[in-house]
Amino acid sequence: MDIRSLQKPFKEQYRRDPGSSRITLTAKGSETATPLSCSVDIGRTIYEAEAHKGVGGAGTAACSGDLLLGALAACAQLTCQLVATAMGVPTRHIGVTVDGDMDLSGTLGISKEVPVGFEAIRVQFKLDAPEATPEQLKALQEKTEQYCVVLQTMLHPPKVESRWGTSE
Repeated sequence: MDIRSLQKPFKEQYRRDPGSSRITLTAKGSETATPLSCSVDIGRTIYEAEAHKGVGGAGTAACSGDLLLGALAACAQLTCQLVATAMGVPTRHIGVTVDGDMDLSGTLGISKEVPVGFEAIRVQFKLDAPEATPEQLKALQEKTEQYCVVLQTMLHPPKVESRWGTSE
């Protein structure tokens, strides 16, 4: 697949009209019959989510932490595949595993000293690329990390605004 040719018209359009490159993605959460689960609509599909088993969930659907790590894994995987293809780095297989550590006592409000959320996140890339040169692999790593939207968002968090209102 020729990624450069595929992306060329987009790049040309965005250079010609910089405002056309700006997008807004939206996800909407909706309650279900139990306070331990919800649905998340991303506009193209709906995901079922629930509280983690360690805070009372059933353990049968993804928790929000799973979805966050999944978003990072998907972005890192796709970015690495796209960059490798665009750069002509010969690979047989690319795999990404993301895991994260947290202490649920913070989430449950047991300890004010324990932070709520992930304390550490690790992204592991596994490449089968015996014909790639060390220079190609170094460039692949640099470009993948540079262009992975979710990784960059986590490393350089945007301002997050929370607004509350009533439904009518």
